[in-house]
Amino acid sequence: MAETLNPRAGIGMTSARTRGRMVERLREQGIRDETVLAAMGSVPRHLFVDQALESRAYEDTALPIGFGQTISNPYIVARMAELARHGENGQGRVLGRVLEIGLGCGYQAAVLGKLAREVVSIDRIAALVGKTRARLRELRVNNVKPKHGDGMAGAKDFAPFDAIVIAAAFAEVPHAVLAQLAEGGRLVMPLGNITQTLCVMERQGDAYTERLLEGVKFVPLLPGVA
Repeated sequence: MAETLNPRAGIGMTSARTRGRMVERLREQGIRDETVLAAMGSVPRHLFVDQALESRAYEDTALPIGFGQTISNPYIVARMAELARHGENGQGRVLGRVLEIGLGCGYQAAVLGKLAREVVSIDRIAALVGKTRARLRELRVNNVKPKHGDGMAGAKDFAPFDAIVIAAAFAEVPHAVLAQLAEGGRLVMPLGNITQTLCVMERQGDAYTERLLEGVKFVPLLPGVA
């Protein structure tokens, strides 16, 4: 698991009390996994956005992080983490290695790092990976490995993964990524282009089950690197 984050002390909209209110809102929105809720409460979201946006960090909304990307709203981060751990039955499984596609500012990776032994996180934008790597190092998030690469290819050198979380939408599940899922593992991603739906794929042997859940809105998953 990740070491405890050591953020600057926050007051007002960036305080631990504000994060506590966010956690209560997540619980009211239907997040049941207490381990996920604890992770959400312990990761300081305001340190993953520009200083000008810190006062909005704990609103349930996506925020811009530059490079045409966004940080997902707290509910969807918690929801995807909960689904990666166990679906919707309220009981979590221990996660070893997790793949995240769409590192972005590192917030979701830091949350996943509270739930897994190791997180490998890929982003196609080199400048964003460099900026986020420095941030994670400063916050002592030591079990997240930021990687610059094509998310469509996954991270074969680190496979198999107990869970794969894709924080960008695509018309279908990338086959190369799905093949990197461990037995009993789950892949969570937004599926679709204009209309997107949260999808969970679970592997049992050579078979995969698929469930389509609520509607969501993500940036598109693009091939290649930048």
